[in-house]
This record gives sequence, structure tokens and C-alpha cells, in this order.
Amino acid sequence: MEHFSAIRDTRTLIKGAGDLASGVALRLYRAGFPIIMTEIAHPLMVRRTVSFGEAVFNGEMVVEGVRARHALDAAAVPAILAEGEIAVLVDPGAACRHALSPRVIVDAVMAKRNTGTALSDAPLVIGLGPGFTAGLDCHAVIETNRGHWLGRVIWEGPAEPDTGVPGEIGGRRAERVLYAPVGGTLRARVGIGDTVSTGQLIATVADREVQAPFDGVLRGLIRSGAAVDPGVKIGDVDPRAERAHCFTVSDKSLSVGGGVLEAILAYARRPGSTREPRP
Repeated sequence: MEHFSAIRDTRTLIKGAGDLASGVALRLYRAGFPIIMTEIAHPLMVRRTVSFGEAVFNGEMVVEGVRARHALDAAAVPAILAEGEIAVLVDPGAACRHALSPRVIVDAVMAKRNTGTALSDAPLVIGLGPGFTAGLDCHAVIETNRGHWLGRVIWEGPAEPDTGVPGEIGGRRAERVLYAPVGGTLRARVGIGDTVSTGQLIATVADREVQAPFDGVLRGLIRSGAAVDPGVKIGDVDPRAERAHCFTVSDKSLSVGGGVLEAILAYARRPGSTREPRP
């Protein structure tokens, strides 16, 4: 394990560029870290308005005033970072790490399992949520389950297991999440940030309707025209009906981002000796 020389030199690679990964990226970027993010070629992001992964489709994406740009390959990354922007690559396996030599890798794919991250991938490897065990396949795990432990850094052992139940927002849990009733092409009927009422048509998948389960605002919806499999998460209705929440990073994402920041700074301060067992 080695010391980091300075935050500005601590190149950080985040695997995944959805809303949780983007909250982590935003928090680290604002603290001065150069950020690289990787995604799949056709990501199905629900909270697209706060996901830097939208740069894959649009060439660039701005979240809370911070700009990310799509890099065609690893060679294009240094110029984007030099402009003070976040670089986003289509690179599902994060092979760019070999050319870019990040000091920190954060696995924010949120697959509820480890999809290929190893302890040896970088001087500091951090996993988010279920599927990772600190000391086995990463140096630290950040708790992502809503509740008392959210955002806590775990230096030994795993995060809490996946509950399979969405966290409560405004008194709603599973019913706030929209899923594809069948496989097919999604066609949006309302936009993110729109007010919706119970039973209102939000989208269609093939010939099946997806309706609002209660009154609120549409907080997230995957891109219209995307092909989805049955049971895939496609949307999110927020009962709090605060439109601004649809265009700003969530409290959960910022909390997890704070945990990642703590882990990096703790590692830099006491490399090789920071081992805090879970309470």
C-alpha cells in the first residue's frame, strides 16, 4: 500500500455511471478528484437526469453544474480531465484501467454481486453495497442499504445483504418502483419531473400499459425507445411530489459518496493500517 501524493493526482475510476455512481462522482469531483467513469454501450438508467452515463447517448451530461464528456477511448481521457470535466467511457470491463492507472477504483455497478472487481485492480479498491467483502475482493465496502448504517465504511467483511425491497421514500416502498410487465420496446407518455396521478399512463412496453401507482411526480424513467426484458426496473414515482428532487442527486447517493470520500482520505492518512471492524 502506498501514500497518495495529492488529491488532484489521485485519478479515480468509477465503474458504472448511473445515479448512485454519479452521486459518488459528484462528491469526489467537488472535493478535487479527477474522475473517470465506465458504462455499458446501452445503459438502462432510470434516474437519467442525475446520471453522468447519459453522456454515452448525448456526448455530454451536466449534473448540478458539473459536466461529463464521452471519451471515445482511454487516449481521449487525459484531455477531458485537463479541461476539468468528468470522462465517461463505454468500457464494461473497465479495461481502461491498464492504460490510465487509476489510484482508486470504485465499483458502483450495483449488480448486488461482484461482476469482476479484484483487490489487485488498484492501490485502493472500494465496493458499494452487497456482493463485496472488504479484505477479500476490495479494501473497503460502503453500506448502501437505507437506514442507520447508510454510507458507513466497512473495512472488514461485507455490507448488509440485499433485501430485495426498495427503500422507503415518502411512506412508499415497493409500489413506487415501476417494472416492465413484458419484454419489448418502451415508449414514454410523460417526462421526468411531470406530475402524475393514480392510474395515469406513464409508458407502454410493447402493447402493455404502465400506470402511476399513486399521485406524485415521475422521478425517473428509462429512455423512450429502449428495449427491456420482463421485470426490469423502468421507472420511479416519488410521492413527495417535489419536482426539484428529480433533477438533483439524492440524499442516499450523497451519503454513499461521503463514505467513499472518507475511505479514500482514511487510506491516504494511514495506508495499510486502517481496519475498522463493523459494529
